[in-house]
Amino acid sequence: MDAYILIGNANTRKTSVIRSLSGCFNRSVRDIQLQSGRPQRFYARVGALQNTRTTLDEFVQEVQRSRCDAVLFSLLPSALLTDLMDYPDALTYVAGLRERGWRIKGVAVLGQDGGGVRAPNLRQHVQAPTAPVNLTARDVRAQFGWL
Repeated sequence: MDAYILIGNANTRKTSVIRSLSGCFNRSVRDIQLQSGRPQRFYARVGALQNTRTTLDEFVQEVQRSRCDAVLFSLLPSALLTDLMDYPDALTYVAGLRERGWRIKGVAVLGQDGGGVRAPNLRQHVQAPTAPVNLTARDVRAQFGWL
């Protein structure tokens, strides 16, 4: 599974950027045109996994049911304080996905805190909390290699 991840604290516009990139309101399957010239079938999910109280195993099963090749989703950098074990920090979610063989194709950090996640195609979008959403979405789209 190819994973494209947005990471950011509250009010960094993660939801708005995902909606702008995918056109989905909550959860949906979308075809996204890649710069390589072919569309790829994506499962797009709005709402950080911790905020929606979605464990890693639940998320993996949800994505598998979508029968897609790639996924676009978001994470909070820190664990959900009310339940640190089930809804951990971004680094723990990403490590768990890697253990399951997922390929982290791109990570866009909105704001300052990436939660310690490292990836080859990681870019920090420091101005995301205050910049117009369409500009941030344009920059993330270019980073991810989407048209």
